[in-house]
Amino acid sequence: MSQIIVHVAGSERAVEQGTTAAELFADDPQVVVARLDGELVDLAHVLPDGASVDPVLVSEPDGLDVLRHSCAHVLAQAVQQTFPDAKLGIGPPIRDGFYYDFDVEEPFTPEDLKRLERSMQKIINTGQTFARREVEDDAARAELSGEPYKLELIGLKGRSADEAAEGAGVEVGGSQLTVYDNVDRTGQVVWGDLCRGPHLPTTKIIGNAFKLMRSAAAYWRGSEKNPQLQRIYGTAWPSKEELKAHLERLAEAERRDHRRLGAEMDLFSFPEEVGPGLPVFHPKGAILRRTMEDYVWQRHVEAGFSYVTTPHLSKEGLFHTSGHLPYYADGMMPELDDDGQAYRIKAMNCPMHNLIYRSQQRSYRDLPLRYFEFGTVYRNEKSGVLQGLTRVRMITQDDSHSYVTKEQAPGEVKHLLDFVLGLLRDFGLDDYYLELSTRDETGEKKDKFIGTDEQWAEGTAVLEQVARGSGLELVDDPGGAAYYGPKISVQARDAIGRTWQMSTIQYDFNQPERFGLEYSASDGTRQQPVMIHSAKFGSIERFIGVLTEHYAGQFPPWLAPVQVLGVPVAEDFDGYLQDVATRLRGEGVRVELDLSDDRFPKKIRNASRSKAPFILIAGGEDRDAGAVSFRYRDGSQKNGVPLEEAVAEVVSAVRGRVQV
Repeated sequence: MSQIIVHVAGSERAVEQGTTAAELFADDPQVVVARLDGELVDLAHVLPDGASVDPVLVSEPDGLDVLRHSCAHVLAQAVQQTFPDAKLGIGPPIRDGFYYDFDVEEPFTPEDLKRLERSMQKIINTGQTFARREVEDDAARAELSGEPYKLELIGLKGRSADEAAEGAGVEVGGSQLTVYDNVDRTGQVVWGDLCRGPHLPTTKIIGNAFKLMRSAAAYWRGSEKNPQLQRIYGTAWPSKEELKAHLERLAEAERRDHRRLGAEMDLFSFPEEVGPGLPVFHPKGAILRRTMEDYVWQRHVEAGFSYVTTPHLSKEGLFHTSGHLPYYADGMMPELDDDGQAYRIKAMNCPMHNLIYRSQQRSYRDLPLRYFEFGTVYRNEKSGVLQGLTRVRMITQDDSHSYVTKEQAPGEVKHLLDFVLGLLRDFGLDDYYLELSTRDETGEKKDKFIGTDEQWAEGTAVLEQVARGSGLELVDDPGGAAYYGPKISVQARDAIGRTWQMSTIQYDFNQPERFGLEYSASDGTRQQPVMIHSAKFGSIERFIGVLTEHYAGQFPPWLAPVQVLGVPVAEDFDGYLQDVATRLRGEGVRVELDLSDDRFPKKIRNASRSKAPFILIAGGEDRDAGAVSFRYRDGSQKNGVPLEEAVAEVVSAVRGRVQV
């Protein structure tokens, strides 16, 4: 048999004609798929002459996706074995797992999920293989005639599949339809599914490192006009140990869930009478929020920004001028009618800031000109994606806009990035990287971006230069830009390693042009400024949600709604602690006293659940000595601290923004 040449990790290798990727990487059981000339393929793929081939390990992101997508197929097979009338929807891999949608008569129960897990394990243990088969459209329709949702997907074949239905790209994203058959050890096809692949060489690789997590209702193709399907979420990992670690992370995340802590700590709520995604902040939550606002107000003033305020709604034409209605209409609330005049609740503050800039003549001597406001905007988020404070319809941004010359733009972006990173550090978020979002130049979304190639290249170059100069890790996000220009976002990791998009800095060459913004240059000509958007918190609501989970509700003293909670040992000492509280309030400390009729042990339990950073206890010895006893969050205690020292310790912790 003749030989061919393939390139593996940059090195040439001579192999027999007909060699598969599985044979090429047979010595490494961690290899689950291959990357052939940049495309993922099954290990069963025969290698062509001159190909570039790289192994993909199960531990890599692409390898994990393949593992999880293969597990989704096993789930679908188990569902149709257990519920023969079930119709198949879509089953893509997602972050940390996978899901599959089914049309079944009754919602799945927790007992059903346990039963399906057992069926999946049996399928996995038999060592089925995944065999790829190309099919023509008509043949696929005949084969899948009993699967109405698959028939609909065939009609979506092509590059627009993911836009037409979330996850559809894993099934019909290319020009060629393929079916993956599950084949048992005897060579018999026992199940099959419309799918692009690739897949694992065998189900045995899944092992027992998978789990079905929950089920939920989901509309077909994300539209309330379509049938409601039942979605099963699952997770799969390369090893049982990694699965266990993931489940432990989930348990810790549940303990930190800001929605639960917000209710326990009486910070905020989502009354049904108000509507989904519209939080109300209770007194303690409002204190936390105001503390954040006061901080960022002062930081903006120090950074040279002027505070402005703008209305919550405007005539609709303003948002046509800005480009939001032509390019962002789905994200805006429906129009309001005022005697035939259409109004819109604002989704962005920037159009009104542009009007402030345009209200008078500007000179190059005025630039940089910086505005900011606590602007509450409203987004038409679907109810299914709302999630506590981290995904809401009411968003309050510490929104700023800098108007600069092109020459000033790099310096202004650096100024803003330094501002943002300092803010995150002050709030205890010091593990982060940067993401550079650019336009989609060739894909499905390319028509959603406006501006010339030169403008995009110029703006992107400025952001990239500053981002790389920061020394932080920079990750590309092609297609993730706003319609009007590229952006940098700061991706912060919390205490348990989850990543959250926080602050953003956006370069905008579009709105100054659309609004006709100008300044007088030093040579007397009229020039167009560059506009740079920045939101330091991103949104205050989201930032509060992230901080609550990051600290598990145990905020550092400067942020804590209640900084000191006083607990008298008995009623006789109420007056003494009230005097202590008065002294602390004189230093600007937020103090509460538990003067209830509860017994002392119960008061201590309640105080521990309050998550106050300092619990001050006073009994007879403390009163007689002019002292207090400290009880800390970890249960440790320091007794008989003289009052002057106690006040100094609390005040120092608050003003120093330290954690206790």
